[in-house]
Amino acid sequence: MARRWRNGWLELTERLIPVIERLQDFERSGTQPLFNMEQVVELFALACSKPEDYGRPISDWTARELAQEVEKQGIIDSISPRHVGRLLEEAEIKHTREPLLVNPPC
Repeated sequence: MARRWRNGWLELTERLIPVIERLQDFERSGTQPLFNMEQVVELFALACSKPEDYGRPISDWTARELAQEVEKQGIIDSISPRHVGRLLEEAEIKHTREPLLVNPPC
């Protein structure tokens, strides 16, 4: 296996392909991410803000309220409350036992 990799590398070197191009990843199969990093960061920023700042008559965000607000603001075309919860969980923005989100320390 190592010999095949080394021979492929040497073959690319003989064709004078720059190192940067040789180290590039190939196109990957599978589905593309649904949301780009900017959209996710904007969701996190919204989750760290107070709902009252957006005219929401609640004290803490819920995943449903966050999903509605990011759609309303045009940040994301469509997102489920469950997906919002997963993204926040991955970012370690804490949840309470109920589906409510405590305003996290951002």
